Amino acid sequence: MNKAIVAGGCFWCTEAVFQRVKGVESVKSGFCGGHIKNPPYREVVQGRTGHAEAIQITFDDQIVSFNELIQVFMATHDPTTLNRQGYDIGTHYRSAIFFLNEEQKQIAKSVIDELEVNHIFDSPIVTEVAPATTFYPAENIHDNYYNNNREQGYCQVIIDPKIRKLMNGFKELVK
Repeated sequence: MNKAIVAGGCFWCTEAVFQRVKGVESVKSGFCGGHIKNPPYREVVQGRTGHAEAIQITFDDQIVSFNELIQVFMATHDPTTLNRQGYDIGTHYRSAIFFLNEEQKQIAKSVIDELEVNHIFDSPIVTEVAPATTFYPAENIHDNYYNNNREQGYCQVIIDPKIRKLMNGFKELVK
């Protein structure tokens, strides 16, 4: 199994998307890219730790490639808004790909370059491509949030459209 770490705003959103991708064995919400050990959620969301809300994806690269995961990631959040995803504002909501090796770094940059050259987005991509720091799992209350709370307004208004983008744009990758 391989691992990938991405941050695309609220980790409830990215977790819900990647749980539905073939070859993804598990998705864990947490924090990456900051400067303190074992950051508590409250400190992260107050912008005190430098961490982003991120997910760690465990995947089988015989079924889904890192490139495909990054394609899904870029299509299911807004990589053009700095430190913001919709109503969620702050550095902890930044768009980032935290690479675990040189190959992941090159693939991430290649995907971003291709999207830019093809003018897929109306604004420039601001997704950070940075080496992964320690990934700290979030409290268990955040696990499987969308699946356990689909009736909540946030899930219906914010997460449902991201899942529709996955279902419509990547049918071949959906479980």
